[in-house]
Amino acid sequence: MASLKEVRGRITSISSTQQITKAMKMVAAAKLRRAQDNILRMRPYAQRLSGILANLSSITEGSVTNQYTEKREVRNVLIIAVSSDRGLAGAFNSNIIKGVVSLINTKYSAQQATGNVTILAIGRKAFEGLKKRGYNVNGDYTTIFSNLSFDTVRGAAEFAMNGFVNGRFDQVDLVYNEFKNVATQIVQTEQFLPIEENPVEENASAMLIDYTFEPSKEEIIQELIPKSLKIQVYKAVLESNASEHGARMTAMDKATENAGELLKQLKLTYNRTRQAAITKEILEIVGGAEALASE
Repeated sequence: MASLKEVRGRITSISSTQQITKAMKMVAAAKLRRAQDNILRMRPYAQRLSGILANLSSITEGSVTNQYTEKREVRNVLIIAVSSDRGLAGAFNSNIIKGVVSLINTKYSAQQATGNVTILAIGRKAFEGLKKRGYNVNGDYTTIFSNLSFDTVRGAAEFAMNGFVNGRFDQVDLVYNEFKNVATQIVQTEQFLPIEENPVEENASAMLIDYTFEPSKEEIIQELIPKSLKIQVYKAVLESNASEHGARMTAMDKATENAGELLKQLKLTYNRTRQAAITKEILEIVGGAEALASE
Protein backbone atom coordinates (compact mmCIF):
# COMPACT_ATOMS: atom_id res chain seq x y z
CA MET A 1 0.00 0.00 0.00
CA ALA A 2 1.30 3.47 -0.90
CA SER A 3 2.38 5.79 1.87
CA LEU A 4 0.31 8.80 2.92
CA LYS A 5 2.90 11.14 1.41
CA GLU A 6 2.73 9.41 -1.99
CA VAL A 7 -1.08 9.46 -2.02
CA ARG A 8 -1.16 13.17 -1.06
CA GLY A 9 1.29 13.91 -3.86
CA ARG A 10 -0.89 12.11 -6.41
CA ILE A 11 -4.01 13.93 -5.18
CA THR A 12 -2.27 17.30 -5.54
CA SER A 13 -0.98 16.41 -9.02
CA ILE A 14 -4.35 15.20 -10.32
CA SER A 15 -6.15 18.21 -8.83
CA SER A 16 -3.79 20.51 -10.75
CA THR A 17 -4.37 18.54 -13.95
CA GLN A 18 -8.14 18.74 -13.42
CA GLN A 19 -7.94 22.54 -13.13
CA ILE A 20 -6.02 22.67 -16.42
CA THR A 21 -8.53 20.47 -18.26
CA LYS A 22 -11.40 22.58 -16.91
CA ALA A 23 -9.72 25.75 -18.19
CA MET A 24 -9.02 24.15 -21.60
CA LYS A 25 -12.66 23.05 -21.85
CA MET A 26 -13.84 26.62 -21.20
CA VAL A 27 -11.42 28.04 -23.77
CA ALA A 28 -12.48 25.46 -26.35
CA ALA A 29 -16.16 26.26 -25.68
CA ALA A 30 -15.56 29.98 -26.27
CA LYS A 31 -13.65 29.31 -29.50
CA LEU A 32 -16.27 26.81 -30.61
CA ARG A 33 -19.05 29.40 -30.46
CA ARG A 34 -17.14 31.71 -32.80
CA ALA A 35 -16.08 28.89 -35.14
CA GLN A 36 -19.62 27.49 -35.23
CA ASP A 37 -21.04 30.91 -36.10
CA ASN A 38 -18.51 31.22 -38.95
CA ILE A 39 -19.36 27.87 -40.54
CA LEU A 40 -23.12 28.36 -40.13
CA ARG A 41 -22.82 31.67 -42.00
CA MET A 42 -20.60 30.15 -44.68
CA ARG A 43 -22.72 27.08 -45.50
CA PRO A 44 -25.71 28.91 -47.08
CA TYR A 45 -23.38 31.09 -49.17
CA ALA A 46 -21.36 28.10 -50.42
CA GLN A 47 -24.52 26.12 -51.17
CA ARG A 48 -26.11 29.05 -53.01
CA LEU A 49 -22.96 29.62 -55.06
CA SER A 50 -22.84 25.94 -56.01
CA GLY A 51 -26.54 26.07 -56.94
CA ILE A 52 -26.05 29.06 -59.22
CA LEU A 53 -23.07 27.37 -60.87
CA ALA A 54 -25.08 24.16 -61.39
CA ASN A 55 -27.92 26.14 -62.99
CA LEU A 56 -25.55 27.96 -65.32
CA SER A 57 -23.79 24.73 -66.29
CA SER A 58 -27.14 23.07 -67.05
CA ILE A 59 -28.28 26.01 -69.17
CA THR A 60 -25.12 25.93 -71.28
CA GLU A 61 -25.68 22.19 -71.98
CA GLY A 62 -21.95 21.54 -72.24
CA SER A 63 -21.31 24.36 -74.71
CA VAL A 64 -18.90 26.03 -72.29
CA THR A 65 -15.65 24.19 -71.58
CA ASN A 66 -13.50 24.93 -68.55
CA GLN A 67 -9.96 24.03 -67.61
CA TYR A 68 -11.10 22.77 -64.21
CA THR A 69 -13.44 20.14 -65.67
CA GLU A 70 -10.88 18.37 -67.84
CA LYS A 71 -10.71 14.66 -67.10
CA ARG A 72 -7.50 12.80 -67.87
CA GLU A 73 -5.67 9.65 -66.86
CA VAL A 74 -4.86 9.86 -63.16
CA ARG A 75 -1.10 9.60 -62.85
CA ASN A 76 -0.30 12.33 -60.33
CA VAL A 77 -2.51 12.95 -57.30
CA LEU A 78 -2.74 15.73 -54.74
CA ILE A 79 -4.58 15.15 -51.46
CA ILE A 80 -5.45 18.19 -49.32
CA ALA A 81 -5.49 17.03 -45.68
CA VAL A 82 -7.02 19.45 -43.17
CA SER A 83 -6.08 18.86 -39.53
CA SER A 84 -5.18 21.17 -36.63
CA ASP A 85 -2.01 22.68 -35.23
CA ARG A 86 -2.48 21.30 -31.71
CA GLY A 87 -3.38 18.00 -30.09
CA LEU A 88 -5.46 17.20 -26.99
CA ALA A 89 -8.54 16.85 -29.19
CA GLY A 90 -9.28 13.16 -28.91
CA ALA A 91 -9.17 11.27 -32.20
CA PHE A 92 -9.67 14.42 -34.30
CA ASN A 93 -6.24 14.47 -35.95
CA SER A 94 -5.66 10.71 -36.01
CA ASN A 95 -8.94 10.25 -37.91
CA ILE A 96 -7.73 12.59 -40.66
CA ILE A 97 -4.42 10.73 -40.92
CA LYS A 98 -6.25 7.40 -41.05
CA GLY A 99 -8.61 8.79 -43.69
CA VAL A 100 -5.73 9.91 -45.92
CA VAL A 101 -3.87 6.61 -45.51
CA SER A 102 -7.04 4.65 -46.27
CA LEU A 103 -7.73 6.79 -49.37
CA ILE A 104 -4.21 6.19 -50.69
CA ASN A 105 -4.29 2.45 -50.01
CA THR A 106 -7.72 1.88 -51.56
CA LYS A 107 -7.72 4.34 -54.46
CA TYR A 108 -4.18 5.50 -55.23
CA SER A 109 -1.96 2.54 -54.37
CA ALA A 110 -0.52 2.42 -57.91
CA GLN A 111 0.30 6.14 -57.87
CA GLN A 112 1.83 5.84 -54.40
CA ALA A 113 4.02 2.97 -55.56
CA THR A 114 5.55 5.23 -58.22
CA GLY A 115 5.88 8.21 -55.86
CA ASN A 116 3.19 10.27 -57.60
CA VAL A 117 1.02 11.06 -54.56
CA THR A 118 1.54 14.45 -52.92
CA ILE A 119 -0.19 15.54 -49.71
CA LEU A 120 -0.87 19.21 -49.05
CA ALA A 121 -1.11 19.49 -45.26
CA ILE A 122 -3.25 22.25 -43.80
CA GLY A 123 -2.46 22.04 -40.10
CA ARG A 124 0.77 20.97 -38.38
CA LYS A 125 -0.56 17.66 -37.05
CA ALA A 126 -1.34 16.29 -40.52
CA PHE A 127 2.10 17.34 -41.72
CA GLU A 128 3.93 15.69 -38.82
CA GLY A 129 1.82 12.51 -38.77
CA LEU A 130 1.96 11.82 -42.50
CA LYS A 131 5.59 12.85 -42.86
CA LYS A 132 6.51 10.39 -40.10
CA ARG A 133 4.77 7.64 -42.10
CA GLY A 134 6.98 8.33 -45.12
CA TYR A 135 4.54 10.17 -47.40
CA ASN A 136 5.46 13.08 -49.66
CA VAL A 137 3.99 16.01 -47.72
CA ASN A 138 3.98 19.69 -48.68
CA GLY A 139 4.16 21.81 -45.52
CA ASP A 140 3.89 25.29 -47.04
CA TYR A 141 0.41 25.87 -45.59
CA THR A 142 0.69 24.33 -42.12
CA THR A 143 0.39 27.72 -40.37
CA ILE A 144 -3.00 28.73 -41.79
CA PHE A 145 -4.81 28.36 -38.45
CA SER A 146 -2.55 30.92 -36.76
CA ASN A 147 -4.25 33.56 -38.90
CA LEU A 148 -7.38 31.92 -40.30
CA SER A 149 -9.03 33.97 -43.04
CA PHE A 150 -10.15 33.57 -46.63
CA ASP A 151 -6.94 35.21 -47.87
CA THR A 152 -4.69 32.72 -46.08
CA VAL A 153 -6.72 29.72 -47.25
CA ARG A 154 -6.91 31.03 -50.81
CA GLY A 155 -3.18 30.38 -51.27
CA ALA A 156 -3.62 26.66 -50.62
CA ALA A 157 -6.60 26.49 -53.00
CA GLU A 158 -4.67 28.30 -55.73
CA PHE A 159 -1.72 25.91 -55.29
CA ALA A 160 -4.02 22.96 -56.03
CA MET A 161 -5.87 24.74 -58.84
CA ASN A 162 -2.70 25.91 -60.60
CA GLY A 163 -1.14 22.46 -60.22
CA PHE A 164 -4.18 20.89 -61.90
CA VAL A 165 -4.28 23.42 -64.74
CA ASN A 166 -0.54 23.10 -65.40
CA GLY A 167 -0.78 19.31 -65.52
CA ARG A 168 1.25 18.69 -62.37
CA PHE A 169 -1.74 16.94 -60.79
CA ASP A 170 -4.41 14.95 -62.60
CA GLN A 171 -6.76 14.71 -59.62
CA VAL A 172 -7.12 16.57 -56.34
CA ASP A 173 -9.04 15.21 -53.34
CA LEU A 174 -10.00 16.92 -50.10
CA VAL A 175 -10.02 15.19 -46.68
CA TYR A 176 -11.41 17.06 -43.65
CA ASN A 177 -13.63 16.76 -40.59
CA GLU A 178 -17.19 17.95 -41.13
CA PHE A 179 -18.79 19.59 -38.09
CA LYS A 180 -22.10 18.04 -37.02
CA ASN A 181 -22.27 18.95 -33.35
CA VAL A 182 -19.99 19.26 -30.34
CA ALA A 183 -19.63 15.50 -29.94
CA THR A 184 -19.73 14.44 -33.61
CA GLN A 185 -17.23 15.12 -36.38
CA ILE A 186 -17.36 13.12 -39.60
CA VAL A 187 -14.33 12.60 -41.85
CA GLN A 188 -15.28 13.62 -45.39
CA THR A 189 -13.41 12.75 -48.59
CA GLU A 190 -14.40 14.82 -51.61
CA GLN A 191 -13.14 15.08 -55.17
CA PHE A 192 -11.96 18.65 -55.58
CA LEU A 193 -10.63 18.53 -59.15
CA PRO A 194 -11.63 17.84 -61.83
CA ILE A 195 -15.07 19.21 -61.10
CA GLU A 196 -17.63 16.43 -61.21
CA GLU A 197 -20.57 16.99 -63.50
CA ASN A 198 -24.01 16.88 -61.91
CA PRO A 199 -26.50 16.00 -64.64
CA VAL A 200 -29.93 17.55 -64.24
CA GLU A 201 -32.85 15.17 -63.91
CA GLU A 202 -35.67 15.45 -66.42
CA ASN A 203 -38.27 16.45 -63.84
CA ALA A 204 -35.90 19.12 -62.51
CA SER A 205 -35.70 21.07 -65.76
CA ALA A 206 -38.56 23.28 -64.68
CA MET A 207 -36.55 24.37 -61.64
CA LEU A 208 -33.81 25.94 -63.76
CA ILE A 209 -33.68 29.71 -63.39
CA ASP A 210 -33.76 31.88 -66.49
CA TYR A 211 -30.86 34.27 -65.85
CA THR A 212 -30.11 37.50 -67.68
CA PHE A 213 -26.39 37.34 -68.49
CA GLU A 214 -24.14 40.37 -68.43
CA PRO A 215 -21.53 40.32 -69.91
CA SER A 216 -22.04 36.68 -71.07
CA LYS A 217 -22.75 33.33 -69.51
CA GLU A 218 -19.38 31.98 -70.68
CA GLU A 219 -17.46 34.76 -68.92
CA ILE A 220 -19.60 34.44 -65.79
CA ILE A 221 -18.99 30.69 -65.56
CA GLN A 222 -15.26 31.17 -66.09
CA GLU A 223 -15.31 33.66 -63.19
CA LEU A 224 -17.58 31.67 -60.88
CA ILE A 225 -15.76 28.33 -61.06
CA PRO A 226 -12.42 29.51 -59.55
CA LYS A 227 -14.30 31.44 -56.87
CA SER A 228 -16.48 28.42 -56.07
CA LEU A 229 -13.40 26.19 -55.76
CA LYS A 230 -11.70 28.59 -53.34
CA ILE A 231 -14.90 28.83 -51.31
CA GLN A 232 -15.05 25.01 -51.20
CA VAL A 233 -11.58 24.81 -49.62
CA TYR A 234 -12.35 27.68 -47.23
CA LYS A 235 -15.56 25.97 -46.15
CA ALA A 236 -13.66 22.72 -45.49
CA VAL A 237 -11.14 24.58 -43.33
CA LEU A 238 -13.93 26.30 -41.37
CA GLU A 239 -15.67 22.94 -40.89
CA SER A 240 -12.41 21.48 -39.59
CA ASN A 241 -11.82 24.47 -37.30
CA ALA A 242 -15.24 24.11 -35.67
CA SER A 243 -14.78 20.33 -35.43
CA GLU A 244 -11.42 20.77 -33.71
CA HIS A 245 -12.82 22.96 -30.95
CA GLY A 246 -15.80 20.65 -30.51
CA ALA A 247 -13.53 17.62 -30.26
CA ARG A 248 -11.21 19.37 -27.80
CA MET A 249 -14.13 20.53 -25.66
CA THR A 250 -15.47 16.97 -25.52
CA ALA A 251 -12.03 15.49 -24.78
CA MET A 252 -11.32 17.98 -21.98
CA ASP A 253 -14.76 17.43 -20.49
CA LYS A 254 -14.13 13.69 -20.41
CA ALA A 255 -10.65 14.22 -18.98
CA THR A 256 -12.09 16.41 -16.21
CA GLU A 257 -14.66 13.72 -15.35
CA ASN A 258 -11.98 11.02 -15.30
CA ALA A 259 -9.81 13.17 -13.02
CA GLY A 260 -12.75 13.58 -10.66
CA GLU A 261 -13.32 9.83 -10.52
CA LEU A 262 -9.63 9.21 -9.89
CA LEU A 263 -9.59 11.82 -7.12
CA LYS A 264 -12.48 10.04 -5.40
CA GLN A 265 -10.57 6.75 -5.48
CA LEU A 266 -7.36 8.38 -4.24
CA LYS A 267 -9.14 10.16 -1.38
CA LEU A 268 -10.73 6.88 -0.35
CA THR A 269 -7.30 5.21 -0.50
CA TYR A 270 -5.82 8.09 1.52
CA ASN A 271 -8.48 7.79 4.22
CA ARG A 272 -8.03 4.01 4.43
CA THR A 273 -4.25 4.35 4.60
CA ARG A 274 -4.54 7.04 7.27
CA GLN A 275 -7.02 4.93 9.25
CA ALA A 276 -4.70 1.92 9.03
CA ALA A 277 -1.77 4.02 10.24
CA ILE A 278 -3.76 5.36 13.19
CA THR A 279 -4.98 1.87 14.08
CA LYS A 280 -1.41 0.59 13.95
CA GLU A 281 -0.21 3.36 16.25
CA ILE A 282 -3.05 2.66 18.72
CA LEU A 283 -2.21 -1.04 18.73
CA GLU A 284 1.45 -0.26 19.36
CA ILE A 285 0.55 2.05 22.25
CA VAL A 286 -1.85 -0.51 23.75
CA GLY A 287 0.73 -3.27 23.35
CA GLY A 288 3.38 -1.14 25.02
CA ALA A 289 1.06 -0.27 27.88
CA GLU A 290 0.18 -3.93 28.42
CA ALA A 291 3.87 -4.85 28.39
CA LEU A 292 4.64 -2.23 31.04
CA ALA A 293 1.67 -3.35 33.15
CA SER A 294 2.79 -6.98 33.06
CA GLU A 295 6.16 -6.00 34.48
